[in-house]
Amino acid sequence: MTLTSDVLLEPDDGSLGPLLRLADDRLAPGTGYGRHPHRAVDVVAVVLAGSLRHAWGSGAVLTAGDVAVLRAGTGLEHDEVAGDDGAHVLQSYLRSARPDDDAAHEVHPNADGWVDLGRPDARLWTETVAGGTSATVPPGLLVLTGPAGVRVEQQAGGPVSGPATAVVWQLDVTRPAWARD
Repeated sequence: MTLTSDVLLEPDDGSLGPLLRLADDRLAPGTGYGRHPHRAVDVVAVVLAGSLRHAWGSGAVLTAGDVAVLRAGTGLEHDEVAGDDGAHVLQSYLRSARPDDDAAHEVHPNADGWVDLGRPDARLWTETVAGGTSATVPPGLLVLTGPAGVRVEQQAGGPVSGPATAVVWQLDVTRPAWARD
């Protein structure tokens, strides 16, 4: 295995507001995505296991529990490379809220609870739930990853059991202007 990417969602009709793509990526040690461009998109990476070095800007190293937000704005080229232990990453792509801004990258270490994305149309909540315990998640689009795989569903909030990582997207699903006929 070098890189596997399972696309979980890829709405092309604006039905999930700013969310364009959600993928479950696994990278072997030392494997990257390859240098590639982004423009007018925000990429939100939730590191579920292992580590990942972001090859752009400060070259941040992310570990399990970290959330990185890459705002591509007017454009950039970058790569992400897994560490010695590989990486398991939930990658979410959102239509940029500020496409004319310069590119930027921020890391939220050990994210637990709400992560400030600095945008009004998308909120992100995350929690690692230990085995034999449970956590109450807020309503929204739940992405639950654990030993049994990945589950994605719209839900009203409530308990989830571990071991798992729970990620919840609250999205403004008002149909965006670009998606209207």
